[in-house]
Amino acid sequence: MRKKKLIVSVIAASVVIASINIFPGALGLGRLSAAEIDKIVYHPLNPLSPQEIEETAAIIRKSQYGSKDMYFSEIKLEEPDKQKVWAWDDAGGAKLAREATFTLIKGNKPYEGTVNLDTDKVVYWKEVKEGWPFYTEWGQSEAIVEKDKDAVAALARHGITDLSKVSFADGPLGDYGPELTPPGSRLAMSVPRPKIEGAVNNFAHPMDGLAFLVDLNAKKVIKIYESGNPPVPTDPNDYTKVVKTKRTDEIKPLIISQPKGASFSVKGTTVDWQNWKFHFRLDPRVGPMVSTVSYTENGNKRKIMYEGGLGGMMVPYGDPDAAWLYKIFMDAGEYGVGLSTRPLNIGSDVPKNATLFDAAINNTEGKAQVIKNSFALFERYADPEWSHNGEARERRELVLRAIATIGNYDYVLDWVFLQNGSIKLMAGATGLAQVKAVNTKTMDDKTAVSDTRNGKLVDANIVAPTHQHIFNYRLDLDVDGESNSVGEILPKAISVKNPEFARSEMITVEKTYKLEQDAIQKFDPDKIVLVTNTSKENKLGYATGYQVMPYAGGTHPFMEEPLFTKTDYVLKRAEFINNHIWVTPYKKEEQYSEGKYTAHNKDTGLGLWTQQNRSIENKDTVVWLTTGTTHVMRAEEFPIMPTEWVTAMIKPFNFFNETPTLDLNKTE
Repeated sequence: MRKKKLIVSVIAASVVIASINIFPGALGLGRLSAAEIDKIVYHPLNPLSPQEIEETAAIIRKSQYGSKDMYFSEIKLEEPDKQKVWAWDDAGGAKLAREATFTLIKGNKPYEGTVNLDTDKVVYWKEVKEGWPFYTEWGQSEAIVEKDKDAVAALARHGITDLSKVSFADGPLGDYGPELTPPGSRLAMSVPRPKIEGAVNNFAHPMDGLAFLVDLNAKKVIKIYESGNPPVPTDPNDYTKVVKTKRTDEIKPLIISQPKGASFSVKGTTVDWQNWKFHFRLDPRVGPMVSTVSYTENGNKRKIMYEGGLGGMMVPYGDPDAAWLYKIFMDAGEYGVGLSTRPLNIGSDVPKNATLFDAAINNTEGKAQVIKNSFALFERYADPEWSHNGEARERRELVLRAIATIGNYDYVLDWVFLQNGSIKLMAGATGLAQVKAVNTKTMDDKTAVSDTRNGKLVDANIVAPTHQHIFNYRLDLDVDGESNSVGEILPKAISVKNPEFARSEMITVEKTYKLEQDAIQKFDPDKIVLVTNTSKENKLGYATGYQVMPYAGGTHPFMEEPLFTKTDYVLKRAEFINNHIWVTPYKKEEQYSEGKYTAHNKDTGLGLWTQQNRSIENKDTVVWLTTGTTHVMRAEEFPIMPTEWVTAMIKPFNFFNETPTLDLNKTE
């Protein structure tokens, strides 16, 4: 990448370094040169800067592969070699090669590739033969439907004769077999949605009984689905208005104060806090990622995790109507959690003591778009860390937060670091419900039973179908180093031989998973699943380890089973939702639990990889945790849903020699 001399003020620096997650206020400098900025912010896993995003697109356009009709799905960092990154994190040194990876559409065909930003060359280019990148064709179906005479006639039968008074919700289809979704096709379902004048909550005015299957490549409607014609709900259901009640004025200010400043320090995108050190970035597909996570104990840096983030995310709905066929949302693979990240609101999305960071993503033209305040970092009180007989210590947590708005839902994605070495992975769902129009006004109506077969009535003429929020986390744990094993401790009761008083005793049964298939399992709340380093011991002789917990609490029913029959295409498309724990040997290209390209595709992720049944004992392994909730809607969640949480967790298990928080101060 060509170097450019640049002198900037702090204000200008905030723009230049926005995408690399720098908070200018933390720099404390009046003027910075480009070389000084590079020195402050460099880490091998820094995301692409706005300049690098646009340079990548320009290099591709100027290459032999460039064309005027190409548009970009994703442009992001091509990660350097893992061993080189760890070596740099340990000792610093020369910068590693800077590369960008991309997916794009050219001539109605998807391609992937890599650009070397140091040499300004495309070093890898390949046509994608199966599946499709992100859905970037928003709104294309509308023009296709409006030009189809049969579609226009169908709209008229449902009372829509003025096309300016209707919009269309659309989305890509998954794999529904070769007859409906033939290989290489690019299909979307397009559903009309009336425009209600002055409406704030567009999701509260669904139109049901009509849907159009659209071929985006051929640009034509290939099938029209018509069923009933229930009335369109017109209640504004405006959730943005402040409803004044007695408690509105009674609540007093809550002041969060850190008069001496935050306890963490940030250099570039690397955070130091209470023995923790980690790097973070925004990935266009999976959103927040943390990397090179270590914990320093008595001056000794101990590795815990090379990289962690979402491996995949799925929100499948259980209504079999044609209009809901595309609502098996693969939010990460189809829409991009990072691409959907939005600015945070101080005082509501995050507390007032939060430090904010910007990030950059690409648009379809290959231009950079800066998301202001996309990350927040803040400390919070989190109950007693430990307490006994009047002696107690405060638990403090460090939270890294981003929020993505994906259609109707907002997802609050937190990485929460505890002083005792634990990490909580928290996902909160809020926002608006996906709803359908029905004839039923109350559950006393004769139509209520049939109208609520697949969901719950949340307002007059509105049903919210039952669905699930399923998150999969990819955790490349390196506990005290890369060579790890995964196994279990299962407590159980057995009978006491020759009992005098007690008839039973508790014991633990332990085993190590040797192959991938050995590790695949449902969540068992009694079982302890451990990642250990058998070459390292604590003072008691136990292998140092971390416990992995796919479910450590939540406010909605746990997603124990995917709610689909065994023959459903959904299960063939994303097998990761069938089990809560998977373990694979590390392989750089195995990044996404459902596979790289999800639209119009079967499972090319965990379900496929683990068929190899590779060895995972004393290997560099990756643990995949599937968690989530089953969402049966209730009246209290309409017109807007209070945030509901699901929490996974990793925590030290014989990693330390004793309670790691004995050094906490007493609170005065």
